[in-house]
Amino acid sequence: MDRAWKGLQKAGFIFLSLSLLVYTLYDIDFLEIDEENTLLGYIAWPNTPSVPPPVSLNDTSNAAHSNFVILPRPGGGSWLVGDQLEVMINMFDFKGRPKTHGGDFLLTRLRNRKLKAGVAGQVVDHLNGTYSAVFSLPWEGKSEVEVTLVHPSEAIPFLQRFAGEKPDGVDFYSTFQSGSLTENTTCSVCLPPTQQPQCNYTDLNTGELWFCYKPQNMSCDARISHFVTNHKPVKAKEDILFKHGVTMNVGIPASGPAHVTVSPKNKGQLSAKSNKDIPGPVGYYYKGLWSSLSGSTVKRFNSASAISQCLKDKVVHMYGDSTVRQWFEFLSGELSDLKVYNLHNLKQCGPYLALDYAQKIFVTFRCHGLPVRIVPSPVTELRYVANELDGITGGKNTVVVIGVWAHFTTFPIKYYIRRLMSIRKAVFRLLARAPETRIIIRTANLKQSPTPFSVLFSDWPSLQRDKILRTMFQGMDVYFVDAWEMTVAHYRKHNIHPPHPIIKNMIDVVLSYVCP
Repeated sequence: MDRAWKGLQKAGFIFLSLSLLVYTLYDIDFLEIDEENTLLGYIAWPNTPSVPPPVSLNDTSNAAHSNFVILPRPGGGSWLVGDQLEVMINMFDFKGRPKTHGGDFLLTRLRNRKLKAGVAGQVVDHLNGTYSAVFSLPWEGKSEVEVTLVHPSEAIPFLQRFAGEKPDGVDFYSTFQSGSLTENTTCSVCLPPTQQPQCNYTDLNTGELWFCYKPQNMSCDARISHFVTNHKPVKAKEDILFKHGVTMNVGIPASGPAHVTVSPKNKGQLSAKSNKDIPGPVGYYYKGLWSSLSGSTVKRFNSASAISQCLKDKVVHMYGDSTVRQWFEFLSGELSDLKVYNLHNLKQCGPYLALDYAQKIFVTFRCHGLPVRIVPSPVTELRYVANELDGITGGKNTVVVIGVWAHFTTFPIKYYIRRLMSIRKAVFRLLARAPETRIIIRTANLKQSPTPFSVLFSDWPSLQRDKILRTMFQGMDVYFVDAWEMTVAHYRKHNIHPPHPIIKNMIDVVLSYVCP
């Protein structure tokens, strides 16, 4: 493989695409290729008419000119708890002309501020400039519909191109050290061939790719740490499509009332006929507490003793990014007898170990391995989740938490699919040898997009990876914490690291799976 790699370099390729690397260096069978194509088809976004850059603002979807209308209750009468509310959204451009194609990225929510109640709406694109948003009505009282244009359809092609062929927006480096010699070189899943040789750090077990330019006077074995320096603002002619409050993250007004009043359903009253083809939400907030609509019951663990009782005699392994580390930090903060040991490593990647000797509670956290956007960290601690899962014995007292998404949004989607495939295989192996192991998967969540990094931190790539994650683990004996809907429905501002009230509700869901 090293000989072939050098041959490609000598052939003068300007850039070797990630797709070629994936297919040649991973041990992939045709079934996996078919699944990948199916997944790519599943997340395919409606096409936007091709317009040569620069894109005209006049032709772009405009929230201020657009509107939504609450449709009457089917069959008439007052809205009842348990009904399905439908809203029609009509999109217009900056000149006030109706849009004739779909592809806008919209988020919808029904909320009651006084009750701290909220539920996410399900959006259907009719591909003609109109959209439907469907809401469940789980509580009574007066509630407000909110519709947000996250990205106009004209911005999506740029987001598709960004990181579509290669990682973009973040520079990764490694430090090499030998005696008094120290050198930093660039690293990634694929590097443009130059006269400088490359070090191949592809994982032999999982096939996960990673390369670094070789330092001039050191061997590839001298690599000691991994880091990023900063995020790069993405500059393009399409910048106008990523202006907060103008073309991005803008509320769409109602044409008519934006509120509905929901009455309790009396005995014998029937719910309004609902659209069976549109999946309902997984849950909702009421008085700040998350409840499930999928059949499972969310219990409340409001004291340290309740949490300790649930986790007694349990081993909990957490693997993922900083959004999973938040769960570890929550548990270690709530349980005074859970003593945390950071093993002298940096906060971002761990590993962490926490122990309550009396209750026999053992909790660990480790970051998911490359790629991670962190301050300098030892490469010895950057271990892939699949390899870690293969080292777990498992059993009825073992809980495994996995959250892999945020650091992959600047990488091609095929790279993310391959990472999940390797994790899924390891989950299969773990459940085969220890079927009583409880495996909990955290989905992606909404995040704030700070200027000038609106492209880099866009929620659209997160949505695509969220869909991929759910689909790939669907039907397996795993449990999901739906961080996406839990952040859409909540009244707090979006943040890549959800605030404490949301984390508390997430932990209630996790512990309800552990102790049903």
